[in-house]
Amino acid sequence: MEDVTDLPFRLICKRMGADLLYTEFASSEAIIRDAKKTLAKLRVVDAERPVAIQLFGGLETSMEGAARLAESFRPDFIDINCGCWVKNVAMRGSGAGLLRDLPKMEAIVRSVVQATNLPVTVKTRLGWDAESIVIVEVAKMLEQLGVAALSVHLRTRNQGHDGDIQLEWLETLKQAVQMPILGNGSVTTPEDARRMFETGCDGVMIGRGAIHNPWIFRQTRHYLATGELLPDATPEERIRLCLDHLRLSYQHKGDWYGIVEFRKHYSGYLKGLPGVSKVRQELMQYTELPPIEARLLRYLESVAGAATT
Repeated sequence: MEDVTDLPFRLICKRMGADLLYTEFASSEAIIRDAKKTLAKLRVVDAERPVAIQLFGGLETSMEGAARLAESFRPDFIDINCGCWVKNVAMRGSGAGLLRDLPKMEAIVRSVVQATNLPVTVKTRLGWDAESIVIVEVAKMLEQLGVAALSVHLRTRNQGHDGDIQLEWLETLKQAVQMPILGNGSVTTPEDARRMFETGCDGVMIGRGAIHNPWIFRQTRHYLATGELLPDATPEERIRLCLDHLRLSYQHKGDWYGIVEFRKHYSGYLKGLPGVSKVRQELMQYTELPPIEARLLRYLESVAGAATT
């Protein structure tokens, strides 16, 4: 998820129980041209392992070069994004656009597999639209190319994030290939994850469901192990994790970027808390860490005090 799954967010998800992590997807063209902002996305640290660098692109030579450079950042595996549905990616022959040109997808995946000694995985969708669902054909092709695992968003490209996911395709894929299959799409609760696992898939990928609720990993692990649902995070837990995430953002990105880019997370961590609108307005004005920490700690005190009265 571009601009979301940066290093600080991944470290928070790891703390909350995520097993595998993926970087933001990175353009192969930007990587081979040494674009500073894109190369920064490739940085991984030991505390988040196992972690994949996710690449996208529409030219096999560029993807080959990007894979070689990505390997130098020492990820545990490389993931190829063949599923991004947004117009400026898919309509340019990258992401889910590759579902309209399977020979091109095959050439790109082969070039990456041959360019690196790391395991290569792929993420894609069922097909371009309801009339062109090609996921079984794609899975068999990828397995023959030596792909280590396949993650499938259980919608077509044309659906985007709309409509119901089609869980039945996971059962079909498990019968069609031997490589691990991970399900993805609209997993926002532990119950959603369990329903996906009940198809026989080997793993569940949680994306947007973690943006406003990184506790979902802890909640899901507990639910799968015990059948019991953990309570939602308390207001104190939400504010304290917001602070921890903010500090990680500051630590890894510096004063300006670490503070400004973090602003998008306030709405998720603080949603529904008393008096939050005014607090958020204040937080959005700050560009340095100390006043934000002080404001959030004062807010924490007020919320905790209200809970005990």
